[in-house]
Amino acid sequence: MKPRRTLSPALIVAAVTCAVLATAMCTVGVSGPLARVLPAVIVGGAVGAAVWTVRRARADRADYEARLTAWAASEAVLAERLHIARDLHDIVSHGLGLITVRAAATRHLPKPPEVAEALTDIEEAGRQATAELRRMLGVLRSAAPLTPVDSLDDLASIAADAERTGLRVDLDVGEVATVSRGVQVAVARTVREGLANAARHAGPSDVRVRVHRDGAHVVVTVADAGPAPGWRATPGAGHGLAGLRERVGNLGGALSATEVDGGFRLTARIPDPAASDRAGRSDSTDIPDAAV
Repeated sequence: MKPRRTLSPALIVAAVTCAVLATAMCTVGVSGPLARVLPAVIVGGAVGAAVWTVRRARADRADYEARLTAWAASEAVLAERLHIARDLHDIVSHGLGLITVRAAATRHLPKPPEVAEALTDIEEAGRQATAELRRMLGVLRSAAPLTPVDSLDDLASIAADAERTGLRVDLDVGEVATVSRGVQVAVARTVREGLANAARHAGPSDVRVRVHRDGAHVVVTVADAGPAPGWRATPGAGHGLAGLRERVGNLGGALSATEVDGGFRLTARIPDPAASDRAGRSDSTDIPDAAV
């Protein structure tokens, strides 16, 4: 809702005070020493009240303009989110729906078992993606903040989804203790992007996924064994790695993507603020013991 500018009660009181003092200065009749002191007191009080009133009015105006600016920025963000939601609905949602329907329409047709299984996986993946897209569209159309959905608990399901594409995933998650929410999302997105790239470029190949702690950092590695014989790569748009590099970089980490032994290895090294906080608390509790 657009902020409204209201007149502060304090300003009303100050204005009335100024008027009363000015009226008193004009109407009060006194003699003796009081005749010299009282007008000065009334004038000083009126001037002081007027100065305070002007300053308070300026402060109220600045606060109103700040709230108005924040509201305008929020409205601009919401308008852009609605624009994105419309594009996702008109373009992506239509395409996913068509894929799901076409896959479902082949159920009654004769086909080899492996083809039937692949089409069933395509249909199921299409339905899941459509449901997730609807959830995202609901968030985009609302004023609620966007929240990440991935976590370390999702790594097994991410690996299982990748195996449906033909990858043979070896998932090894070491002891990483408590990890901050932002780092969890970055880890899961790194695994998801690495497996998606392996599926596109290597096909039904072996992929090793390792997540472990190295001091105050969480290290994620996704390495494939190279393209399967006869596999033809299907490159993506190239935005996935760029977005992932930005996400990891915003957390103070680094992302590297290199070819190793004929395969491809994606590595993210992400500092973990939670680990730093624990180390700081541990150091602070050790100091008294050392002093003793």
